[in-house]
Amino acid sequence: MVREKIKIRKIENTTTRQVTFSKRRRGLFKKAEELAILCDAEIGVIVFSSTGKLSEFFSNSMKETIERRKLHSKNAVKLVPPSLELRLQDSNRESLNKEVVESTLKLRQMKGEDIGGLTLEELKKLEKELETGLCRVLARKKVVEEINELQYKGAKLMEKNALMRKEIASSSGRKQAADSESAVCEDGQSSDSIKNASNSGPPPNCSDGSDTSLRLWYIPYLYQISVQVSE
Repeated sequence: MVREKIKIRKIENTTTRQVTFSKRRRGLFKKAEELAILCDAEIGVIVFSSTGKLSEFFSNSMKETIERRKLHSKNAVKLVPPSLELRLQDSNRESLNKEVVESTLKLRQMKGEDIGGLTLEELKKLEKELETGLCRVLARKKVVEEINELQYKGAKLMEKNALMRKEIASSSGRKQAADSESAVCEDGQSSDSIKNASNSGPPPNCSDGSDTSLRLWYIPYLYQISVQVSE
């Protein structure tokens, strides 16, 4: 039975891709080791997974292999020295690559990986950094919780304030209506009292010789007579 050929393209399934990566990486390192032993070759292989995990194989020391590679590159371009701009770019690229490798290694160590080669002092330093980071995370979490609580209290106070405003407005409306009714009643009582005063006879205690009393009595009395005549 002929084995089906696998198309070389990106595997979309994450689990399948990770399994394939592990198998092929193991096979690649095995082939590199066999090539180094059979042909007495110096081989170095560096692999970064899609998740950023570093895997490497060196038949000799990694540092010596990289230094040899740099020396070979310098000898290859010795006849044509690079310009200052290219040298600066190479220097920046090397420094950035070094920072990336160091940061990746430190991140893995903070996750608990690749800590077998660390000394006691380095482990203590790593523990201190983790404790500091944890304290910052907890402080940040506490601040966020306090902000959420204050926002919730503020919303409740705004709702309470709006309810109190509605109650004050309704009570003011009822008070204005009561004042209007009392004013109408007072006006009605005043008109009735004036009408009763006009219908009443002359004051009982007025004397015949007082001109002022006569004038005060005759004004409403004459007004009543004129009204009756007009009717």
